[in-house]
Amino acid sequence: MNMILSIAAGGAIGAVGRYLTMVGIGQWIGHGFPYGTLIVNIVGSFALGSLIEILALTWSPSAEIRAFFIVGLLGAFTTFSTFSLDVITLIERGEFLPAASYIIASVVVSIAALFFGMMIFRHILA
Repeated sequence: MNMILSIAAGGAIGAVGRYLTMVGIGQWIGHGFPYGTLIVNIVGSFALGSLIEILALTWSPSAEIRAFFIVGLLGAFTTFSTFSLDVITLIERGEFLPAASYIIASVVVSIAALFFGMMIFRHILA
């Protein structure tokens, strides 16, 4: 139960942080391009990379604290950070073709899935 509560608490903070960041960026730069999402993804990826190294080299918190930050806070702030970690993990293992395949599948197939989901429900609900 402590693990679930840790993830939920981190998730609440991450989701609110994502919302506030995206609103702030939208007000500052504008809404013509998804700057808010781009910045959230870049900041989240940087934060996850930094945290992974800190955890590997200098800090060994409990599983609940790790889950709070990685699954909860950063997972809700941006799932792109987890995707970025997966890619780097594959590359560091020397698995370049799987890494490239994962990048292409994640980006292209996810965008296609979003598009097809929109089209299906646009026709069903129209």
